[in-house]
Amino acid sequence: MPFFKQLPSILTLVGTLSLASLATPAAQAQNRGDDTFLEMHQAFRKNDRTRLTALLPQLQGHTLEPLAAYWELRMRLDTASEADILGFLTKYAGSYYEDRLRNDWLLQLGKRRDWPTVAAQHRSYRMKDDKEVSCYALAADAILSKMDVAAEAKRLWYAQRDADDGCTYLAEHLHSGRKINGLDLWRKARIAMDANKPRAAKDAVDIEAPRLSEQVTLIFNDPAKYLDKRILAITKSRKELAVLALIRLAATDPDKAARELDKRWGLMLTPEERHWTWAVIGKQAAQKLQDNASSYFAKVHKDSDLSDDLLMWKIRAALRMGQWGQVLSATEALSADSRNDPAWVYWRARALAATATSDVHKQEAQQLLRGIASVKGFYEQLALEELGQTITVPERPAPLTPQEKGQALANPGLQRALYAIQLGLRAEGNREWNYSTNLHTPGGMNDRELLAAADLACQRQVWDRCINTSDRTKAVIDFEQRFPMPLREIVLRRSQAIGMDPAYVYGLIRQESRFIMDARSHVGASGLMQVMPATAKWTAKKIGLTTFTPEQITDKETNVAIGTGYLKLVLDDFAGSMPMAAAAYNAGPSRPRNWRNGPVLEAAIWAENIPFQETRDYVKKVLSNTTNYAALITGKPQSLKARLGSVGPRAASAPEANADLP
Repeated sequence: MPFFKQLPSILTLVGTLSLASLATPAAQAQNRGDDTFLEMHQAFRKNDRTRLTALLPQLQGHTLEPLAAYWELRMRLDTASEADILGFLTKYAGSYYEDRLRNDWLLQLGKRRDWPTVAAQHRSYRMKDDKEVSCYALAADAILSKMDVAAEAKRLWYAQRDADDGCTYLAEHLHSGRKINGLDLWRKARIAMDANKPRAAKDAVDIEAPRLSEQVTLIFNDPAKYLDKRILAITKSRKELAVLALIRLAATDPDKAARELDKRWGLMLTPEERHWTWAVIGKQAAQKLQDNASSYFAKVHKDSDLSDDLLMWKIRAALRMGQWGQVLSATEALSADSRNDPAWVYWRARALAATATSDVHKQEAQQLLRGIASVKGFYEQLALEELGQTITVPERPAPLTPQEKGQALANPGLQRALYAIQLGLRAEGNREWNYSTNLHTPGGMNDRELLAAADLACQRQVWDRCINTSDRTKAVIDFEQRFPMPLREIVLRRSQAIGMDPAYVYGLIRQESRFIMDARSHVGASGLMQVMPATAKWTAKKIGLTTFTPEQITDKETNVAIGTGYLKLVLDDFAGSMPMAAAAYNAGPSRPRNWRNGPVLEAAIWAENIPFQETRDYVKKVLSNTTNYAALITGKPQSLKARLGSVGPRAASAPEANADLP
């Protein structure tokens, strides 16, 4: 239908949704059907099948009827007829909940080993983001069509850190048909043991050596005891169990594991087994920031024997010790997907430049940097600066047209998502929003459509969807969408009053809460700046909020005052180091105090060596955000490297660490 014929209905919808957006979630619940819908939500959480079935007819025609119908059918999916399921899929065709229910049904079909129906239904499954469902689909292909799925099966299975029926069944089936071998199974067991997942390790061993699989639990509980045992017959399986024991021992004492490998087991293991074990010992030593980590990795003589995870830790250990040749060789051994990650592209380019023996190597380094250089992220910004450029605000895209805005507003999935969020069901709303904007789903969005959807979320002040949607554009960047500044007056006033860079405050808030005012973490941190209750109470006293009470932490002004006050105290304790202060804000101050010990490092290398993945990513994102916010706020070119600086031990002349800082 031509757009001008749709315009009256779209304008009516604009008016309706604009009025709805002014209502609070509590007021929205008074609208027709909302009370019933929220009652269904409670019934779903309580697994009350009877109540769900009784209430569903009252929601016919409600905006969120597909979600309510999904709850009702999902609760009885194990007993529902195929006609009921197919009826739901037809009625809500094209919606997120059609795909969500098909995902749940595919899991049940796989557990029942109904391969013809798995194959038929998987063809219509659009999200394809459930690894267990993917394993069931591969099993159907292997069983029904005799397809060779071994390579993809191993990729999926290795990525599943915990045990699941789908990928375990697939591995067992492929092993019985000699499509994957014993080494493939033992590698899965090694990965699982290193990830602290004994059940997954046991399941893998059970396929290859069922009589020995019970040993996995004993090894997990006491690896040293297993290694001390006198084993009369050193079979292939017994040696692999020793590798698992060395991996488990390395988690707590990498040096002891190294001694065991040197003293007894090294001569018994194959080169591949030794290489993997030395790499795990090196990884564990690197995560403890031991200077000998790179010496353990040096005992690996064939990088192709290692997984990407182990190679990444080899790179980090080499960076910490300035061993650019090791960085270069390890990045060469990464899989194609990992090698294209901006982090490893950047460090490979740096390694090439540092070890260059000809202009060809220098030119290759420059080419790698040019391939990732942009303002989009931490390593992309560093690449820009390596090329002699600065971080500036990119040119804004052409303004959205009324038609583009109207189409976003009329999108049923976005409507339902916003309605759910307004009713307080943020998780449900976020999932439907993400589905509706994903290119792999019906109506998936190009860059202009993503900008329009992000604009809709910004207008409704649903800042997390605004940012996350705008972040996904490829060819264009709208900085004002990606880096919004809600509560600008409060943030700037509070920051300036205590001598804080407001760009740093905004960079941290964007990472902490995405500007969700009522955000609450699983550990109890609250509000825009995600402040823990005890920290809030302590900081309130330090900054003179004598009348502070715990319920005030979700007040915008109070949360920003306490969050910026605490951040300033942390920043001062780390002598103005933004990377260390960000790490302290995320992981507590005691950890970065320990992480700073050792050689003086450029802060990008220090950040890449942070042992915790969450904190490692957090520091990089906060500093990248900060640099972009500074470009927006000041209108001037910025440097990420200047904000990073270097990190090393606390200077002897520096004041003692603030022991009271929580």
